[in-house]
Amino acid sequence: MLAIVAPGQGAQSPGFLAPWLEDPEFRNRFEWLSTVASIDLVHYGTEADADEIRRTEIAQPLLVATGLVAALGVFPHPTDAFGKVSVVAGHSVGELTAAAGARVITAEQAMVLVRERGKAMAEAAAVTATGMTAVLGGDRDNVLQVIEKHGLTAANDNGPGQVVAAGTLEQLAALAEEPPDKARLAPLSVAGAFHTHHMEPAVGHLTSLARAVSVHDPRTRFVSNKDGQVVHDGRDVLRRIVGQIANPVRWDLCLDTFADLGVTGILEMPPAGTLTGIAKRALKGVETFALKTPDQLDDARAFCDKHGEFAEIDTTPTWRMVVSPAKGTFHIAAEAADAEVLSSGAPIGEVASVGDRIGVNATHAGQVVEWLVEDGDRVSPGQPLLRLHPEAVS
Repeated sequence: MLAIVAPGQGAQSPGFLAPWLEDPEFRNRFEWLSTVASIDLVHYGTEADADEIRRTEIAQPLLVATGLVAALGVFPHPTDAFGKVSVVAGHSVGELTAAAGARVITAEQAMVLVRERGKAMAEAAAVTATGMTAVLGGDRDNVLQVIEKHGLTAANDNGPGQVVAAGTLEQLAALAEEPPDKARLAPLSVAGAFHTHHMEPAVGHLTSLARAVSVHDPRTRFVSNKDGQVVHDGRDVLRRIVGQIANPVRWDLCLDTFADLGVTGILEMPPAGTLTGIAKRALKGVETFALKTPDQLDDARAFCDKHGEFAEIDTTPTWRMVVSPAKGTFHIAAEAADAEVLSSGAPIGEVASVGDRIGVNATHAGQVVEWLVEDGDRVSPGQPLLRLHPEAVS
């Protein structure tokens, strides 16, 4: 089972795009996305120094455009991807790359959104001097307690031994003076406390823009940074991506979902290395491929052939599927058990796991065609639960 992942801000390095732009086809596509974003991304990916590409409003469009165009190198015929890729996810801004790859939004929509996201987050970061520090190692509970003690937010929970604390520079200085036991601190080269309340102004701006964006349901499983759940409704995917600007990234939960799904191979879009490095530590036995340069494309395609399986979610308009957001035991809601027609948003049941119960709703109105599970069945993330016929409801 193949997962494709896209990295977040901080993965970029000076000149990393140079070898990619030697291919005229790649360059043409990249220049098109640069035009859509109204940013000279060719310059920033080849000639700009580390300080220039560290700027939030530059780094984010640069990363998304790179991932989108590189994906066309791996899958020259994009529809082929849906026969191989079982799940997609992105870290932070990488969620926009993943959403476009899953056909929730177009590449052009992704570039407009990421341009506005980067600008809005840069403006929010300028209000107060803030930053982020990676806390490496230590006992997880102690790390989280110390972060909270200093008034910081665990903005990225990336898995075993890697939590990123974010907040004001004064709070980060206090953390440096009194760090968690047996942990090492690594200040990050970012311009603000991303995924914290400091980014709330950016959420408001993106929320208003997102209302005008037309979306489609994902063509493959999309795993959300919010809680590691598989999201099958396009509008919910976009809503979660916008809200995530001011909320922690739970990459650890995304990794748990990969494990629950039975992922055997993870390919990271360029500039790759960060997410595959985390996966190697967290998911023993899962193969990884960090796509960094175009001379790796043949090997990347072979990797996808090795781990890929038919995974496309059928999007025919004659019916819609409700899928499980997580692993657990499914319990059908009493009001849905014998219903012939469900309204949009109607509860159909809950997925119960250890210490948690996740409600499942019908994201579209429709006539019940068939239940694909029974009450009390064990389900996995993205497993179909119910088939609806949308045309039966006026």
